[in-house]
Amino acid sequence: MKPALSTPPREFGGNVVTPGDRRYAALRSTYTTRGAPAAILLPRDTREVVAAVRFAREQGLPLAVRSGGHGLTGAGTNDGGLVVDLSALDQVEVLDPGTRLVRVGAGARWANVAKALAPYGLAISSGDHGNVGAGGLATGGGIGWLVRQYGLTIDHVRAVEVVLADGTVVRADADREPELFWAVRGAGAGIGIVVAFEIEATRVRDVGVAQIAVAAGPDGDTLHRWARYLAEAPRELSTAVMLMPYGPSTVMSITAVVADGSPKRARTLVAPLLAIGDLLDHRTDTMPYTALVPTAHLHPNTGQQPAITTNGLLAGMSEGDARAIMAMARSGRALVQLRSVGGAVNDVPADATAYPHRHQDTLVVASVFPPDGPAALDATWRGVSKRMDGAYVNFESRLTPAAFQRIYPGETGTAVTEVWRRYDPDGLFRPASLST
Repeated sequence: MKPALSTPPREFGGNVVTPGDRRYAALRSTYTTRGAPAAILLPRDTREVVAAVRFAREQGLPLAVRSGGHGLTGAGTNDGGLVVDLSALDQVEVLDPGTRLVRVGAGARWANVAKALAPYGLAISSGDHGNVGAGGLATGGGIGWLVRQYGLTIDHVRAVEVVLADGTVVRADADREPELFWAVRGAGAGIGIVVAFEIEATRVRDVGVAQIAVAAGPDGDTLHRWARYLAEAPRELSTAVMLMPYGPSTVMSITAVVADGSPKRARTLVAPLLAIGDLLDHRTDTMPYTALVPTAHLHPNTGQQPAITTNGLLAGMSEGDARAIMAMARSGRALVQLRSVGGAVNDVPADATAYPHRHQDTLVVASVFPPDGPAALDATWRGVSKRMDGAYVNFESRLTPAAFQRIYPGETGTAVTEVWRRYDPDGLFRPASLST
């Protein structure tokens, strides 16, 4: 028989949702993972986050931290443990319009961040869906619609407010707690709970957006031409690709975003993509940045899209790489997506943050859905795994020791582990799969 939870301390003051509460069904899960936690804690401010952390330590149960958004990895829930849900910490404040410095609560979702910044003509390149939560993305990386122009979200974080495992509240930046500040940008999940970020936004109002459908052959030539163009294209252009089997062929669905409000500039940068293969459909528009991550995206996360996901990075896509990726997509066993990176991402030194992948230019993502599970994903991924050069934590469902080594290779992994142990010696926040 499971021991009953003790009563949360008086200073917590926030909501505690347990099984039987009518709200439990809407709070137990992430977008991809159904959970059955013993309780979900809903702190309303930093003081209550401190109380929640202390309560979690006392209970000795597994702990998950959730910023309120999609939670693709599934790490925002568990079975039988506690979940600290930060969705009430969703304030967005422009601290200084001149320097473009913005304070973003960890529970904010990027649709609301975009909406709050739009009157100032500002934006933060973030997730590619408005329902993505700020906290998880801004501690893991942040590959958004403006990634080649702006870089990763973490590259523009200037300070963080963190609740550590002992309940201490720390402000970390380049001068104060620099090791913590280094690790929280790319490996923040194992350190503590970041409750707020100070992020330097960029000036953006309208962007060019193209939706393109191209027939892609099994030889990989079309995919290779896409990658070759993106490796040399002006940085204003960022793209996301979905490879979808369609009968005997494969459709390459491309969303291209140009960080420039000029329709002419958008058409110019998109034009080479129309010639990479047999064009099936195409439309280019100019729209506000907020239209890319609209508030219409906001929804509860109830485990409605179960999935297991893995990924890898490529430094230059060879013809062999393209053929292997196409074979994976054509198998029909996994949804295959790609993101263009490079550009401003690679301006940052590899050791500047805990995200060390600063020479690659393509992210490859594969997901499987029920009834397929981990074995099916591994079998599907096997044909491309040895071609990959690193991985991204926010598109990895299973943070095994092997995945950790791909995400944080070599000296980066050693440094991440040392910082995690220094600030969280008992492993309260460390993923259970890595607690040895």
